[in-house]
Amino acid sequence: MYIRKLLLTSILLSLAFFADAQSVTPATISGYVKDAAGSPIPGASVKLHHSNANAISNVDGFFRIQKINPGKHILSISIVGYKTKDHTLELQPGEEKSLQFALEQSISEINTVSVIGRSTSQEVNRQAYNVTAIDAKKLYNSTLDLSHALDRVSGVRVREDGGLGSRMNFSLNGFTGRQVKFFIDGVPMDNFGSSFQLNNIPINLADRVEVYKGVVPIWLGSDALGGAINIVTSNSKRSYVDASYSFGSFNTHRSTLNAGYTAKSGFTIQVNAFQNYSDNNYKVRVNVADLKTGEYYPRQTVRRFHDTYHNETIIANVGVVGKKYADKLLFGITMGQNYAEIQTGARMVSVFGNWHRKGDIIMPSVKYQVKDLFVKGLNFSLTGNYNLGHEQNIDTVNRRYNWFQQYEPNNGAERERSMYKFSNNNGIGTANLSYKIDDHHSFVLNDVYNTFNRKGKDQLFPMDEKYDQPKKVFKNILGLGYKFDYSEKWNTSIFAKKFSQTNRFSQSYNPSGNWGDVAYRQLETKFNKLGYGIATTYFLIPALQLKTSYEKSYRLPETEELFGDMLNLEGNTDLKPESSNNFNFGVNYLTHIGKDHHFSFDANFLYRDAKDFIRPMLNPNQTKQTNGNLAAVTNMGVDGEVRYSFKDLFTAGVNMTYQNLRNNTEFEDGQKNRSPLYRDRIPNMPYLFGNADASLFFRDFLKKGNTLTLGYNFLYVHAYYLSWPGQAEEKLEIPRQFCQDVNLVYSLANGRYNVSVECKNLVDNRLYDNFTLQKPGRAFYAKLRYFISK
Repeated sequence: MYIRKLLLTSILLSLAFFADAQSVTPATISGYVKDAAGSPIPGASVKLHHSNANAISNVDGFFRIQKINPGKHILSISIVGYKTKDHTLELQPGEEKSLQFALEQSISEINTVSVIGRSTSQEVNRQAYNVTAIDAKKLYNSTLDLSHALDRVSGVRVREDGGLGSRMNFSLNGFTGRQVKFFIDGVPMDNFGSSFQLNNIPINLADRVEVYKGVVPIWLGSDALGGAINIVTSNSKRSYVDASYSFGSFNTHRSTLNAGYTAKSGFTIQVNAFQNYSDNNYKVRVNVADLKTGEYYPRQTVRRFHDTYHNETIIANVGVVGKKYADKLLFGITMGQNYAEIQTGARMVSVFGNWHRKGDIIMPSVKYQVKDLFVKGLNFSLTGNYNLGHEQNIDTVNRRYNWFQQYEPNNGAERERSMYKFSNNNGIGTANLSYKIDDHHSFVLNDVYNTFNRKGKDQLFPMDEKYDQPKKVFKNILGLGYKFDYSEKWNTSIFAKKFSQTNRFSQSYNPSGNWGDVAYRQLETKFNKLGYGIATTYFLIPALQLKTSYEKSYRLPETEELFGDMLNLEGNTDLKPESSNNFNFGVNYLTHIGKDHHFSFDANFLYRDAKDFIRPMLNPNQTKQTNGNLAAVTNMGVDGEVRYSFKDLFTAGVNMTYQNLRNNTEFEDGQKNRSPLYRDRIPNMPYLFGNADASLFFRDFLKKGNTLTLGYNFLYVHAYYLSWPGQAEEKLEIPRQFCQDVNLVYSLANGRYNVSVECKNLVDNRLYDNFTLQKPGRAFYAKLRYFISK
């Protein structure tokens, strides 16, 4: 009897435990986060109050939270740039609830001109790649172009020869120029010509700008050695008009027009147009020798007198979206022109008064994208463009100038008599095929083909054979990648790339040894390389992400590096491909303290071991730049950023970058003794720099729906040597730089009308990015902007 009672009691207790377990079966929440127009919002934080359960929305705006205790809960959805939304819900045991949320934009954050946080893309929040992004919409009321907006990102240094439209050199974690690749919506910008460059494209053209530091995702398909910049334009299906005009110092005028219309049928048309003009007649301090008397005048303050620049560009696309056969099918045309007067050579001792260049772009294009091609999860995209534009270098005036605008005869030209007009005849085709097998496994195959054929004539020398010599390049980059999504906490990607390039050109020689006897031999070089890499990320907690990546990368010589730009860059057909072993490790932390305080921190550590490093340098007579291979270079560096914001009232941040580029070539070719430059710091390269910014917002200022924003930005660049530190007796250096900008933005009617004023280089410091090439001093600008959307 006792045993039967004990057994019955055990059974009853087990049934009670089982019933209780059934009553606490956890629930699940899933859903989508979108904006007011129905577009997905990736990177949104979805949290349950008084619980550790949370999620981050993916690229489609989708989120999922599992293992939630039944009962009443408050769900909070937040992301920078949108108002936080709270939602009360009650969950039953085992319930799977599906929800949808539409977030309202935060007007005060939209109108700030500071860089707030990291990108909202999935690549930042869930992927292993080291990505920082600018939300360009927050900068629309500023007069920044894309290059100067990027100059505020950690690890980035944009160097210019002068003012608006001047030659630009882009540096990312120690890699410069063409070592960093540029894209628009994933399409390489290799063939866009001088009329469409990063420092003449207004920030209003972009929706956001993504900066990939180090390892580049396979879908971008490039031979970037140290990173990539992807300009993402608006993909909105709304109809809208965004127009602006700015004016300011040095007779500078800039205007933009972005407009789009999408019908219910799916027919869509997009137009982007912009214009830039400046006299660039700012003051510089120089040494001048009087051409008439020979008298020397040191440290004279004069105005630049031959540096006018203007460009005009229009981009139009027409097609359909949202169809079964095509999620997007657009036919487009890009047309533009530019004119630039050349004031100086590679150093300010060379002064010009009539030499100028001009160019145009005529580029038809096609974009095609389709999802779930034949089977679910199989996506395909195809793009193509071909630049039919021209460039012309005009140097025909028989004069030599000085900074007093005096001149005297100079052997038929200012530098090299020319009216050479050429077209680069280059086109790019890209194809991308991705297949998502299930929630854990996906593949991507990408191919980019680039063709280049420079042709030109000089009407001053119509019979000169050198203009008939071939300058052709054929390049192809094929990539294959695989991604494994183990869970919300961990994912890994592996990939491989095949790099191929063929260069065809000629080389002059003297067959007879007699003066003036010139002949040409035809040459061809071929490169075939295989690269590979891996990237992985893990979330220790939802707010703390660790990421690491490695890549064996190659970068093939670019056409301008091989053949020159016919201005201040001299070509070098002996250049070899450069390679690098890139290691990256990053930490990203983002947290919310209550509803009012937002704090983020990220730090990135990098190591680069590069071979045949292509480095810019002055040519022998120091009048032009050229490029050469350096056998081995290492770079160990770190960059980081800290940001804080309080409600919609205040935001501030600071970032710093340190990069230690060293010459790792121990023995020069043919030398037995160790090179005296071994382990020297690479010259003419900034190694310590940073930014700080702060913005203060006054909502409903004077009237409800109006916002006043006050902003401040500070740039610091530490001094660095022009030449090898131990090589020259006189150590020429680019001095330490400080630059402060302030701005005021007043936005009316919830952002429909906007007025902004800016002062750049507030304390009028003398600024140099390149040795002796002075940039503008203090300058004032105003901007008017109108925006409407339906």
